[in-house]
Parts: sequence; structure tokens; C-alpha cells
Amino acid sequence: MDQAFQVDLRGVVDLLSRHLYSSPRVYLRELLQNAVDAITARGPGAPAEVGVETGNGVLRVHDTGIGLTHDEVHELLATIGRSSKRDELGFARHDFLGQFGIGLLSAFLVADEIEVVTRSARGGDAVRWTGFADGRYRVGPAERDEPGTTVTLRARPGDGDLVAPDTVAALARTYGSLLPIELTVDGVKITGSGPPWLDAHPDPGRRRRALDAYCQELYGFEPYDVIDLDVPEAGLTGVAFVLPRPVTPSARGAHRVYLKRMLLSEGIEGLLPEWAFFVRCVVDSGELRPTASREALYDDELLELTRQAIGDRLRQWLVRLAETDPARLNGFLRLHQLGVKAMALHDDEMLRIVDRWLEFETSAGPMTLHEFRRRHPGGRYTANVDEFRRLSAVSGAQGVGLVNGGYVYDTDIIERLPDIDPDVRLRRLDATELTTHFGVVDPAAELALRPFLALAQRAVDRLGCEVVVRDFDPASLPALYLTSRAAEHQTRLREAREAADDLWSDVLGALDGAAAADRPQLVLNHRNPLTRRITALAEEDLVELAVQGLYGQALLLGHHPLRAADTAVLNRSFLGLLDWAVHDPGAP
Repeated sequence: MDQAFQVDLRGVVDLLSRHLYSSPRVYLRELLQNAVDAITARGPGAPAEVGVETGNGVLRVHDTGIGLTHDEVHELLATIGRSSKRDELGFARHDFLGQFGIGLLSAFLVADEIEVVTRSARGGDAVRWTGFADGRYRVGPAERDEPGTTVTLRARPGDGDLVAPDTVAALARTYGSLLPIELTVDGVKITGSGPPWLDAHPDPGRRRRALDAYCQELYGFEPYDVIDLDVPEAGLTGVAFVLPRPVTPSARGAHRVYLKRMLLSEGIEGLLPEWAFFVRCVVDSGELRPTASREALYDDELLELTRQAIGDRLRQWLVRLAETDPARLNGFLRLHQLGVKAMALHDDEMLRIVDRWLEFETSAGPMTLHEFRRRHPGGRYTANVDEFRRLSAVSGAQGVGLVNGGYVYDTDIIERLPDIDPDVRLRRLDATELTTHFGVVDPAAELALRPFLALAQRAVDRLGCEVVVRDFDPASLPALYLTSRAAEHQTRLREAREAADDLWSDVLGALDGAAAADRPQLVLNHRNPLTRRITALAEEDLVELAVQGLYGQALLLGHHPLRAADTAVLNRSFLGLLDWAVHDPGAP
């Protein structure tokens, strides 16, 4: 047999009033919401006024709305979760701020007793409803001549500051300054002329100055630019303020969102795409849905459509800057290039802007990718910063242009360029390719170097390195350590094999198929005077120390990670050469 749930009404009231909302300060927002909805329900032509009175720990909110009859008070004020506006008055949901029928419970955040005196505009006597935090309520007759409602709260001990005049005025200004009705607090008008972005100034400069001042008041900065927003499907209007300083892409952008001119929250997330971290928005919507606590937006298809539409508007703004004001676009890119790069990963128009306007680090200095491809048709790129730093000078000296793709999004952007230009031929550099651009040593000199090369190879053989001699610029560089991606992979594989147990060592051993061609190379520069003197040494021990010293110096100069064996060889060569330098020939 079916049984009915036993509900602890006092517990439900406590749960909703104390745990649904993040702060007790929202109580005034919910009371204002109910008042505005009541005025909306009464219809056009009726008085549209909400007055708030404070004093002696008591707060009163008067409205000229539709009011409630005696039966409606019993049915609606005593039923948690039932929206009187939607279910009983026959109006569509989107006409009202409230949708859940629980806003009045927020008053229990500051008071243990709520008194509602109401008179219906549809006839009947005035009614007094008194609700208590323990779940009780009582209904009785009241005196009220005009239709409308008055809600009275008496702050509980310790919460008097929440209904103090200054606090209430500040909260009313925060939540209700844009409301399309007349809102007063202790006789002082709070509402103004509405959203400032809707003010039509014949002078665009005057409108911009007004919005700059509005941004300064809200966020404390003067925007780099102001972008108008309009999403008809969501009934949304507003502005996006472009931040005048760089911010990290991981920073969560919090935006100021109004619903039908009532502030929902100053910290709404998810309104914009994640890449749009360089703007702060102030918007008003008539169709977006709030969550039950009215402190966030319900993530549905309409919010997703709104998010995409705002993203499209930001892209259009950037395209317009590229076409009409390149200097201002460059200034923006210097501030917020990460956000634009993130857009370029998914948007061809943004990719074209990045290609033509955003400077990348190259071996020939900062330049755009478009300009780099024009100057270096056979250019290459690196996928990390260290590789670029160790190879850019050598690459540039050989006439091979190199782009640094090691920063956030850069490699992905370079690899996306064929989507907008099928003729792009930028390929990732394999360091060993550079040796094909180096000059070879004269055959007679190479023949004379064979004994030295045998000794040099023996000096670094246990380090898994191959020694070669080439002739290349810059001449000031005595040696260069080059390793291919295949060689790096095999090195990591061998290191993992050495650290693994017997089972996994055998498995990894089956994958270890490094060929001699995949070994890293220590390329000695025959154009360097020091290298030539080292190749002329006759003492075997000194050759070993010198070659190992060049090996360690090449690793350090190229920012390569040092293994334990590399560190040991580096220390040994340094101490050995130091000992040789101070050695007394006459000593035993």
C-alpha cells in the first residue's frame, strides 16, 4: 500500500532558507523580485512602485502589485515550491523573475517571522499572513485600502546590521538600480534611466565616455574597448569591456548578469566561451533561466546558443579591427594574444588574423608567420622553446629559417596553417637535418683527422654519441650536440628499461631498435680555432679530456638534460683539463 512521505516542515524551511543561498544578503533581492512580479501580474497602466522602509531593526517592502485573496494566501504562501505567478495567475513563465515559489523563504535568513499584508486587485478584503521559521503560519484580517502587498521583517538578534538603513540602500542599489519600476529606500529614489548601454547618444564619443565611466565604477578599470552585445533569441543586450591588461587564460571570467533588469549575480561563469577571458560583460536577459538559488544560470541549449553568439560577436570585433584599425589590433594582440590564439585553433578567420598580424619569435627576429613564409619558403619550426634557443643561431647561419613554436598554442597554430593556405610548407625541424646544410671538410684534412676521430669516438662512445667533423657557422661555436626525435625516443626507452623490473625490461627491450643513424651526434666545428687545435693534439689522454669537455659544453649550451653519466664526464673532463693546465712538467 502506498504511503505518504512524512516531511519535517521546519527542517525544509531551514534547508531552503539557510542552505540554498550563499549569503543572507540575497533576502532583499528575493523580496524585490516578488514585488516586481506582483506589479507585472497586475498589468500595464497600474502603478509600478516599490518602496522600502527601514528603522529600529524592522524592514518593510511595499508594492503596488496584484495582491492575493484570502484563498490564494492559504494556497500559495503556505505551499513551498509552487510558483503563484505561473500556476495560478495564468501568465507565461518568462514574464516573471521568479519561477520556483521559494523566494519568500529567503526572509528567514534574517528573521524568524515574516508578516505579509496583502489586498487583491481583483477584489476581496485585505489579509494578514504571518509565517514562522518553525514551519507554522496563521492568517487573519488586516487593514489596507489599496491593492498591493507589504512584507515586514523583524531582524533576529545579531542580524540587525542586515536591515540597517545603509546596508539596505546599498543592497537595493546593487540589485535593483536598473529595474523598470520606481524603487525607493526611505524615500530616496534608487532606480535611474535603465541600462546605460541602451542610452542612445547622438555623439558616439559621449556614449563611449559614459560606458568607460560605468566600467570604472563597476570593475575599477578603463576598458581598452567596448563591444556591444545583442542576442535576440535570449532577449539579451549588454556590453563587453575589453580588459586593458593581460590576464592568464586560466582565470575564470566572472560577469555581471541581470534578468529582466534585476541583478542575478556579479560573478556569473559560463556566459562566454572559455577563450574569451579578455573581456568582462554586463548583460541583461529576458529569457535565460536562473537556478533555484538565483545565483547562477541554468546550463541549457539557450545558454549554449547565447555563449556561441557572444563568441561570434567578439570574433567580428577582431575582424573589424583588422580591417579598419590595424594599430589598435596590434595593441590588443600584445595584451591578449593567448585568447586570440585559442580562437585561432577553431576559427579560420581568427587564424588568418594571427597569420597576418601576430608576431612570432623566429631565427630572423620577431615577425608574422605570413612574412616569415615569404622570406623563408623552406622554413622550419621547433615544438619547444629550448630546442629553438639552441638551434636558432646555427639554423639562421645556414640560411634555414626557424620559427619558435614552443609557446602555448603556437605549434597547433602552425600546423593549422594549411587549412587557410594549402601552399604552406612549414615543417617541424629534425635537428639532424642541419648537418645536411653544414660544409664538409676537405678530403685531405678529413684523411688526416681519422686518428683523432677514432680517439674522439672512443671518448664518448659509452655515452651513446657519434662524433663527426663539419664546417659551419657561426665560427665561434666549437661544437654542437644534435639529436633526432627518433634518438630521443630511443634514449627515453633505454632509460625506462634500466629502471624497470625484469618483466618490463624484456618488453621494452623488444621495442629498443635504435640504429646507429639514430644516435645523437657531437658535431665538431672545423671552422672554430679551438676545435682545430684540439684535433691537432697528439696525447691520447688529453684528446679524451678535451673531447669530453666539448661534449659537456655542447650539452649545457643546448639546454639538454644531463644524465648521471653526462654529469660524471663533465666533472671528470673539467678537473682533468684543470690538472693538465697547472701540471708542472718537472714534477714526477
